[in-house]
Amino acid sequence: MKKSDFNYHLPAELIAQKPLAQRSASRLLQLNRQTGVLHDGKFSDFIDMLDPKDLLVFNDTKVIPARLFASKSTGGKIEILIERIEDERQALAHVRASKSPKADAMLQLENGVQCRVLGREHDLFRLRFETELTLLDLLARVGHMPLPPYIDRPDDRDDLDRYQTVFAKQAGAVAAPTAGLHFDQPIMQALERKGIQTCFVTLHVGSGTFQPVRVEDLNQHVMHKEFFQVSENCVDAVRETKARGGRVVAIGTTAVRALESASVSGQLRAGCGDTQLFITPGYRFNTVDAMLTNFHLPESTLLMLISAFAGYDTVMNAYAHAIELRYRFFSYGDAMAIF
Repeated sequence: MKKSDFNYHLPAELIAQKPLAQRSASRLLQLNRQTGVLHDGKFSDFIDMLDPKDLLVFNDTKVIPARLFASKSTGGKIEILIERIEDERQALAHVRASKSPKADAMLQLENGVQCRVLGREHDLFRLRFETELTLLDLLARVGHMPLPPYIDRPDDRDDLDRYQTVFAKQAGAVAAPTAGLHFDQPIMQALERKGIQTCFVTLHVGSGTFQPVRVEDLNQHVMHKEFFQVSENCVDAVRETKARGGRVVAIGTTAVRALESASVSGQLRAGCGDTQLFITPGYRFNTVDAMLTNFHLPESTLLMLISAFAGYDTVMNAYAHAIELRYRFFSYGDAMAIF
């Protein structure tokens, strides 16, 4: 298939710019991937779709306030987006400036901390922060939440809480696992009362998740790297779920990528590392039986992933339905359950 096969027209007013007042107040489009039948409902209906034999797999990554504002020695303004923290004071980052800084250049953050450009690695810059603070502590003080490029406003205090799941634990993501944003404590408690088992994987979502596919031939696309980890406890939970006839329900495409990256041998195995798994129609899923996801960008790798899971025509029909009924799209938008 080609990149252009995954294009669709989305009216700009359907791109959610703010979260709803309540996390679980979103709408939910239910899609049966075998029949293509659609059902419109509310997010709380998701609990009714589950059986106590099922297993929900969440991504427990935590979004770091990865956006920094700085200036060159000449006074020129610079925006830094941390992509990956390498140690306590060094990171790989995107740097946006009228003219890219050269190696050994010094940048000054808003709080006066100096940052040295060590060099480049493809599109990323290697930076070292000249401070006694750890990089995570520095970001907590002066960093901004890295809202996606389609949210056309500065981040605010609400985003510190709402662009983060209630179960976030492992710091390292620069984008939220957005399907998890719909879960609040009452929903989590309702899942527990129903006897639904849960487990967690980690996939640190990178800014590459928003990067457009630049080639028409999907075979030529180079997928961005993201760190993932799947524990022995999660492997055991999946094995027990399959044995009792339950479904492994991935909460978000990031949980899907973690589970399937750990299943490349055909069987789920514990482990960690970088994944560049690119899932397109024709891919055979080894672990995931159902998923909850948000609505994704046209021509994006995530739209290709869910098309691989539910079928291209089925997904594109569901998106046309969602647009017609004016669902809210993308990170702060509504959800779709594919069973």
